[in-house]
Amino acid sequence: MSTNGSTNIFLPVSDLTDLLTRIFIRNGVSRDSAGILAANCAWCERDGSLSHGIFRMPGYVATLKSGWVDGCAKATTEIAGAAFLRVDAQNGFAQPAWQDSLPQVFKMVSEQGVAVVAIRNSHHFSALWPDLEPLADKGLIALSMVTGLACVAPYGGRRPVFGTNPIAFATPVADAHPMIFDFATSSISNGDLRIAAKSGHQIPPESGIDASGNLSADPSAILSGGALLPFGGHKGAAISLMVEILASGLTGGLFSSEVDFSSHPGAESPRTGQVIIAIDPQRGGNGAFERRVRQLIDTVRDAGQTRLPSDRRYRTRELALSNGIPLSQEQHEALLAMAG
Repeated sequence: MSTNGSTNIFLPVSDLTDLLTRIFIRNGVSRDSAGILAANCAWCERDGSLSHGIFRMPGYVATLKSGWVDGCAKATTEIAGAAFLRVDAQNGFAQPAWQDSLPQVFKMVSEQGVAVVAIRNSHHFSALWPDLEPLADKGLIALSMVTGLACVAPYGGRRPVFGTNPIAFATPVADAHPMIFDFATSSISNGDLRIAAKSGHQIPPESGIDASGNLSADPSAILSGGALLPFGGHKGAAISLMVEILASGLTGGLFSSEVDFSSHPGAESPRTGQVIIAIDPQRGGNGAFERRVRQLIDTVRDAGQTRLPSDRRYRTRELALSNGIPLSQEQHEALLAMAG
């Protein structure tokens, strides 16, 4: 969805969520799952995560129309251990499967102090921080990883093997919002790459390679048979490899390089796996955990780091909750058209 055009519409979060829900239902998603996906997408737009907000709606719709994903899938769960939950999303979206598993996750953490959730056969087409914020709001530490469509070459490689393979981490903080970071292990996210290509912008040098394996700052060249590169060279590549092992190998989902939706024209969402780990910090024998995290964050700020993870997101959220979510006329009309 284009982001061009003057911004002159401000929608309340609830109105945008309702509009997105209508789009999902119209394209074959069950009402419960539609509400979950719509809220997730609206929250991303609300908080300024634009590469995972309404920009993704045409991809959601095209994927649903292609038959690649089951919008009415109902996940199944299996307790594989006192603190280990296996979830089969049944070729549905990851967020409804995750929401369905939350009661069992909280029960496991309450009883065991930790829960590991291994989700497979799932489509994750959004940011990871919305998955973790409910855990951090309950005072838990949380970590998540997900694999995707192969679009990142390994260090020194000339063809894509990894997904952008994001990692998210969340922690409660005394007298403050949880701190949550969420970033791709590629040089930039695939969504940001596509936005740069649409707007005609170059990306940082050495972010990717073209179809011939040459370094390129041209997003269109990278998207046309090339590949992104891991951040941090061989170190980032090792972290991306770890994500493949945990989010796909451990869960039983497909590796990024195994995803093939060529028989479903229009499909965009990868069907892979996701791992989520929740930890009760009180079990660490440290009753002052949240205060100590706050102390550490204050020390980092005092040292000169003016912006920490989540800072911009919460500022953007506050503005959106007060004024509405800003959309251009073009964006609003495109959403209305998708909603019929």
